[in-house]
Amino acid sequence: MSVLVNNHSKIIVQGFTGTEGTFHATQMIEYGTNVVGGVTPGKGGSTHLEKPVFNTVADAVKNTGADVSIIFVPPAFAADAIMEAADAGIGLVVCITEGIPVQDMVKVKNYLQSTRGTRLVGPNCPGVITAEECKVGIMPGFIFKKGRIGIVSKSGTLTYEAADQVAKAGLGISTAIGIGGDPIIGTTTREAVELFMNDPETDAIVMIGEIGGGMEAEAAQYIKSTGNKKPVVGFIAGQTAPPGRRMGHAGAIVGGADDTAAAKMKIMAECGIHVVASPADIGKVMAEAINK
Repeated sequence: MSVLVNNHSKIIVQGFTGTEGTFHATQMIEYGTNVVGGVTPGKGGSTHLEKPVFNTVADAVKNTGADVSIIFVPPAFAADAIMEAADAGIGLVVCITEGIPVQDMVKVKNYLQSTRGTRLVGPNCPGVITAEECKVGIMPGFIFKKGRIGIVSKSGTLTYEAADQVAKAGLGISTAIGIGGDPIIGTTTREAVELFMNDPETDAIVMIGEIGGGMEAEAAQYIKSTGNKKPVVGFIAGQTAPPGRRMGHAGAIVGGADDTAAAKMKIMAECGIHVVASPADIGKVMAEAINK
């Protein structure tokens, strides 16, 4: 059992023959991910990395049975790529692309709500990895040791740090989901946490958020509503960020009193989450929470 992806997933790469698509598809294949082909308009009928190339996602799905797509398409075309994948019946779309205009993502969000059946992770995210099975993203796979801890994070680098801290504590990862740090994204923190809460092979969850928006508070309230059936360790990045200034991610900007790291940490603690002040404490606190 895993969340979102596993060794049975059939993955295509949109933007397959480009520099980024080529590099990361190679890494994914080496990790053991079942990459069944890719899409580059105008190059259909050729092969790349010993995999077939198609002109459209619909062609790729028809010929390979693909159910997951990862997108390495430039920002100006990425929204169309997401909607094309949804239109072709892809169940999970992982969009790595950074810098997609907000107006484009508004259209994507509305389109996905009307089409149903397609889950988007990202954009501006590191992707999804089920440890030692399937990597649909850009994360360094060797960090993720197989285990029973789920990770949901807005930050790519903090996803890797959390996985490393968990491994150093003698634990491992079931699946890690990097949801992305843009103002408008597909899968939210709460939705990712809910997937882990319902996964029988995930025993506990690491939830990493950052300043800006209300997703962490929403997730915390959901966790409380479950009766805290699984331990959750939480961290909020941006504890020293000044109000009104965007920090790193496009969505990381304090717009009100509830957007600050301190406010989010307070809400999380009140909802029964084990809040840490530093990512270096994630593994230790997780081990303690599980042993309790």
